[in-house]
Amino acid sequence: MKYARFTHAGKTHVGIVDANASTIKPLDDGSSDLSLLLSSSKDIRVPSQGASIPLDQVTLLAPVIPPRNVFCVGKNYQQHAKEFAGSGFEAGAVKGAEIDEYPAVFTKPATSIIGPNAMVSLHSHITSSVDYEAELAVVIGQGGRDIPKAEAYDHIWGYTIINDVTARDRQKNHKQWFMGKALDTFCPMGPWVVTADEVDPENLAIKCWVNGELRQDANTRDLIFDIPTLIETISAGLALLPGDVIATGTPAGVGIGFKPPRFLKADDEVWIEIAGIGTLKNRFG
Repeated sequence: MKYARFTHAGKTHVGIVDANASTIKPLDDGSSDLSLLLSSSKDIRVPSQGASIPLDQVTLLAPVIPPRNVFCVGKNYQQHAKEFAGSGFEAGAVKGAEIDEYPAVFTKPATSIIGPNAMVSLHSHITSSVDYEAELAVVIGQGGRDIPKAEAYDHIWGYTIINDVTARDRQKNHKQWFMGKALDTFCPMGPWVVTADEVDPENLAIKCWVNGELRQDANTRDLIFDIPTLIETISAGLALLPGDVIATGTPAGVGIGFKPPRFLKADDEVWIEIAGIGTLKNRFG
């Protein structure tokens, strides 16, 4: 099933999107926050009996507002790790050591989250090098601490798409990633969450277009650290909560991978498509 947050007639709802992505049914209980539902004891996967609304008559929001920062993973595809190290924008890059021994984990605050079709601010007064990063994101359903890899998939409720937007100059200048990735609107998410039973996360085509030009084209089977490893690593000594979101990393083809770099500018449009999930579209300005 596909679960989305949306506004209609001045109210915010959680609803179920039909198989053709043409209509949405609000949940009967009037819920407006998917993360709160995930942390409750009720079974939210029971289909709604409410009236269907044409999808083009609602405004989709980010499907999940997690209980804390979004967990993100850097350099988790080999070719992207190499393009980043060779771009001149990775502080402390060492030639021949592009692939990390352990997952590089950072966070984006919930204040950076926006939904599909929302405008991403270029923040041109503080950065001149805004980049895109298409990523598969995991939504935690069953919380837990010290989760072993063998049990990791039991804790996943569903999957969505994130654009890990990044100000590369701030990422480099501050010698860490938070300052370049935490700006307001820098975490587009959506268009909905697809429940785990409908997704094979280990074999998903992931593509990204900028103004119709295909820039990223990869598959999640190319992840350096797979999803169970990420969950085991992040949950070690840190309890994951229902509604937590983990972005799994981006493949090669981002703006810094070109020479010269191709950063985003006003009115650019970025489309991210992940097979079996959907398409996340945002304009920059």
